Parts: sequence; C-alpha cells; structure tokens
Amino acid sequence: MSALAKGSFTVELKPQSKPVALDGVSLGRMTLVKQFTGDIVGTSSGQMLTALTPAKGSAGYVAMERVSGTLGGKRGSFVLQHSGTMNEGQQTLSISVVPGSGTGSLTGIEGVLKLEVVEGNHNYELEYTLPE
Repeated sequence: MSALAKGSFTVELKPQSKPVALDGVSLGRMTLVKQFTGDIVGTSSGQMLTALTPAKGSAGYVAMERVSGTLGGKRGSFVLQHSGTMNEGQQTLSISVVPGSGTGSLTGIEGVLKLEVVEGNHNYELEYTLPE
C-alpha cells in the first residue's frame, strides 16, 4: 500500500567550480543542501550537474541527493535521483527513490517525488511504499 508525504523544503546551491562553456553551452557542477519540513523532517545533501543552452528557457540537470531524517515518523535515509529538462520554458522532471538505497526504518523504500515551486516556495509530494 502506498503512502503520500507532503511538505516543503529550502535549498542551498553552491557552485563547485567555474562553469565550462563549450559552443555556447555552459556546463556546471553544484552541491545542494536541503532542509525538509512536513511529513519528511530532515536534511539532504547532494551533487548536481547542469547544462545551460543558448536557447531561451532551455536547460537540463541531473542530480543525486541523500535524504536523512524521518519520514512519517520512521527514521532512516534514502537517495533521490533527479533528471530534469526545460524546453523553451516547458519543464519535464523525474525524481525517484534509488532502489536499495533505504536505510534504518526506511529500508526497502520505493517511490516517486514531485515538486512544485510557488512564489519561491518549494513544496514536495513523495508517493512511496515500504515493506510490511
């Protein structure tokens, strides 16, 4: 049976190095740190790779982040894998729990995370399952 976790988070991105420009495309690497509230209470840290293109509103990113804390009162950690693109402002985003990454009471977690940014506020919904 699946469960739904909702809440918000803050995110801090820090460039790890100066972006590399190749043929008008800027490739970057950043660290990310998040603070979660709501049904997830905890933090995450991760790595992000970005590609900014010369086409207005078009870019891509991939990221891996380890979330640690409590989810629905269960303590542990898990890893989220991100893949996102923007094509002339139209966003496609996929964020899923990496299979086998759960620890502690979150061992065996599977799921998909959706996020929405409204007026600068980051909100999440994690639909997940845990073994009985």
